[in-house]
Order: sequence, then structure tokens, then C-alpha cells
Amino acid sequence: MTKKKKETAVVISQQEIATDIYEMWLQTELAASAKPGQFLCLYTGDGGKLLPRPISICETDVKKERLRIVYRVAGAGTREFSGYRSGKKVPVLGCLGNGFPLKEGEGRTAFLIGGGIGVPPILQLAKERGAEDKNIILAGYRNRETFLKEDFEKYGKLYIATEDGSAGIKGNVMDIIEKEGLHADCIYACGPMPMLRAIKTYAQKQGIKAYISLEERMACGVGACLGCVCKTTEKNSHSNVNNARICTDGPVFEAGEVDI
Repeated sequence: MTKKKKETAVVISQQEIATDIYEMWLQTELAASAKPGQFLCLYTGDGGKLLPRPISICETDVKKERLRIVYRVAGAGTREFSGYRSGKKVPVLGCLGNGFPLKEGEGRTAFLIGGGIGVPPILQLAKERGAEDKNIILAGYRNRETFLKEDFEKYGKLYIATEDGSAGIKGNVMDIIEKEGLHADCIYACGPMPMLRAIKTYAQKQGIKAYISLEERMACGVGACLGCVCKTTEKNSHSNVNNARICTDGPVFEAGEVDI
């Protein structure tokens, strides 16, 4: 995990890319240290809102010192962010959490799976793996608003599932695997808990490793508040209890390590 740092980022651009889904590019030195699967904490301009909002990193551009976040408007804080325009200064803390272990899947065919707002973190992972012929990207959406579709098509074979069947296969990402007869040597995934549970079960049956990023409501983002604790299959060596902090021990875990 890289050392965290608080700094003032500057909004380069922002646009709504689906209903209540926004894409924001930020100018920040944090781009140089960002790893796939990590996240930032963004602070609002409202002094009454002390806690930051954690948002996953979607993509980085190290040469230009900028990074992209994609987020859903879910409350007052993210609604404020959605109104930011070019030149707006934003206090950010990053880069936080442990990301996806790239070396574990090096040279191997992998399912890169994203569901809902868990789709964006998969993009940088696909880019950094580099082997487009070994990237099988599975993206699950609610409807035909398949944001980031064109980006994903650059970095692997993309399959889409939608809940209403308006694009791709009707169903979820696991339905894609079954209907298309797909196989992989390992899995990287981010998305809602029901999806991650299904992926864990599938990986165990197939005898392959699955690295899952847990979506959880966070408060501090740095492990101090214990507000995002998850159960683990083995006891923590320091606390001697079966738990881990998603914000610092994760958000990415090997599926067998967590009880979900």
C-alpha cells in the first residue's frame, strides 16, 4: 500500500455519463502513486460535513498527473461534487487501501468483473494488465446506459449483462459466464455483495483464485473509526479476532479470506 497524502486537487473536467453517474478528471500528484483498486477520499466544501466521501479510482494518466473518478450521486456530498466545474479546487486524501494484486494474474487469462458502480475500478486494472488477449471483461449494468463501454473495448474482450435485457445478455455477470461458456484462470471483481458472493462460490467450485473489492459505506477511510469492518475466515494476528477493516486491510481481498 502506498503512503497516503492529503492535497488540493483541481477539477479538469466533469460530465454526466449516465443517469446520476458522473465522470470527473482531477489534476493531482496522487496519479503517480495510484494503483488499480485503490480509492480517494474527497472532502466537501460544507463545513458541517466533516467526513470525506470515498470514491474508487477509475483511471490514471501519470504523464499528465491526472486521474479519473466515476461515481454515483447518492447523497448531499456527491450531489455537491456533481456541480463542480473546471478549475474547482477539491481537498483529497489518497491513495487509500490495498488494490488488486497484478502479479498474481500475470500471464494468465482473467475475468475482470464489475457490477454497477463497481464497474469503474476495473478499467485501470484492465489497462495495467496489458495483455488484452487474456482480459475477459464482464460488466453488469441496470439498463442500456453502459457507461465506459468504449473504454473497456480497448483493453480486452467485453461482455455486457443488463438487468432489463436492453443491452447484452439479460441477467447478471454470472449468466454471461454460463451462457457464453467462458473460462479463466483467476478472477478480479468489484461490485455489490450478492455478485461477490456468487463469484466466491464459483471460484471455489472451479478451484481458482478470486480477488474481490468490497463495496462498503466508510466514514474516515483510514481505519480509525472501525465503521467498515468485515468478517474474516481467520483471526487477525494483532487483534486476535475474525475481522478486518475494509478501508485499510482492503478493499481488495482474496475471496477465501473474507466471510461474506
